[in-house]
Amino acid sequence: MIEFNPIGIIYTPFKTIENMPIQSAAAKGAAGKIIIKEEFAAGLKDLEEFSHIHLIYHFSKCAGYSLEVKPFLDDKTHGIFSTRSPKRPCAIGMSIVKITGVSANEITVENVDMLDQTPLLDIKPYIPEFDVIGGDVKIGWYQNKPKELHETKSDERFK
Repeated sequence: MIEFNPIGIIYTPFKTIENMPIQSAAAKGAAGKIIIKEEFAAGLKDLEEFSHIHLIYHFSKCAGYSLEVKPFLDDKTHGIFSTRSPKRPCAIGMSIVKITGVSANEITVENVDMLDQTPLLDIKPYIPEFDVIGGDVKIGWYQNKPKELHETKSDERFK
């Protein structure tokens, strides 16, 4: 059994799953705040030098999981590991957010796409040289989908 000890809590304007953005790229300007537990605050040293970070968090409001799901951007079912749906066997999510400030044990961010009071498991800096893959990239079933990311909002399907 693996147990995770959250390093903090993510606070967002999204109190319910319904109508929240489905990816951080569709959450432009949605402001949030992260409060890091005091014992981990020293780990924020130099974070203000980065513009963006990866947040790794727990989908704490999702009960159970489904191995096949109908993602928000398609009308067909797909295997859970070929989607970014939250009803996952390990219920771990990740998002890239923009840093707007770092002070003591608090990080203010934009482009949040998670529920209010989401447990934060880890933070990693966004570094384009590491995180942007060039060349021949395949994106599976999403390749031929209309790009409706910014208009599509979440609903109750993944509670």
